[in-house]
Amino acid sequence: MAFFIDNSELTIIVLDTEVSRMKQRVVVTGMGVMTSLGSDLKEFWGNLMEGKSGVSHVEAFDVSEYSTQIAAEVKNFNPEDYNIDKKEARRMDRFVQFAVVASTLAIKDAKLNIGEDVDPELVGVMIGSGIGGLGTWEDQHNILLEKGPKRVSPFFIPMMIANMASGQVSMVTGAKGPNSTAVTACATGTHSIGDSFKLIQRGDAEVMICGGAEATIRPTGMAGFCSMRAMSTRNDEPTKASRPFDIDRDGFIMGEGSGVLVLESLEHAVKRGAHIYAEIIGYGMSGDAHHMTEPDPDGAARCMVKALKDGAIDPSEVDYINAHGTSTSVGDRSETTAIKKAFGDAAYKLAVSSTKSMTGHLLGAAGGVEAVILGLTLENGIIPPTINLDNQDPECDLDYVPNKPRKADVRIAMSNSFGFGGHNATIVMKKYEA
Repeated sequence: MAFFIDNSELTIIVLDTEVSRMKQRVVVTGMGVMTSLGSDLKEFWGNLMEGKSGVSHVEAFDVSEYSTQIAAEVKNFNPEDYNIDKKEARRMDRFVQFAVVASTLAIKDAKLNIGEDVDPELVGVMIGSGIGGLGTWEDQHNILLEKGPKRVSPFFIPMMIANMASGQVSMVTGAKGPNSTAVTACATGTHSIGDSFKLIQRGDAEVMICGGAEATIRPTGMAGFCSMRAMSTRNDEPTKASRPFDIDRDGFIMGEGSGVLVLESLEHAVKRGAHIYAEIIGYGMSGDAHHMTEPDPDGAARCMVKALKDGAIDPSEVDYINAHGTSTSVGDRSETTAIKKAFGDAAYKLAVSSTKSMTGHLLGAAGGVEAVILGLTLENGIIPPTINLDNQDPECDLDYVPNKPRKADVRIAMSNSFGFGGHNATIVMKKYEA
């Protein structure tokens, strides 16, 4: 509908006109990671293909009194090694540093020059964090208690708040388009990517820098999850501790880092001759309305169905799911049930794996890292394994690609992320075809 006012007679003339426009196709042209398995894409992918675990004993602080003493830490990280100015780095929480590094690596991988290849006002940023600057909060709270309020840093608040990953990345890159932050616990990274997909699809941006970042391997972060009894206590065998869908699993392993994608409209990517990893075709989101921490398989199933519907995909067309698969007893069973509800008989023809068995669970950054893995899976035609799956839980009865990667003609793939509070997010990618 178009509405015109005839000022001479003060009448409204309603004219039928075509106002809908074709949805933009959206593709992945750049990817960057900062993880316990490396920051170089080839190294990262190689470690996944070798089934290498990034889990080890925590070195960041003394964990001798903690029930869980292991995590997937990013070791020996120095932001200056990635061209972040020393003064600026001091004004960024560790999660923001991770986001900036992963974003610059993704932009470099995309060979994108903001300002030359694209108008900065058409480039947006959406990098979320489930918790934000926990380390900064801890440090400044200690200063408050020990030295008083006048000694708290004036940068405390802007360093801590979760939106500062998106804010700092926009400043570093010059991106002046849509800028926002999702905070949906462990669904954060996937919501950030899905929302960015929709921004480009409806024409509000040509390029989006999107994903998640997290740095919660800190005393309070570890203590909180230990008190919940949510993490594995297999301290003597750290590389075997994260074991999704295995009957002997005893909790998740916390990870840290960032995963960032560069998304572009297909038209823009083709015009500049960009390499295309994959195409994003579907996005679903739902709420459980059920429990603070316990997942509801109905909510997760609805989320997957919405993503399939959004991408106009029949369940039988999906070849692979990168599962949320955290290695918790309730979570793994719930996701298995949800997949069977969403896919019906097709669930038993799917390959499903959890790469958290190698990377640990990066909380708000998990969806970003796992979207990178999805893109690499479609590009290389190899499905990463679920390692440590030695004795499969009978209630988890799908094909979880145990222990070794699998060559496969993966044409359509899905990634799931589910967060505390009942937040669910799913994206669907396909192998790019012109």
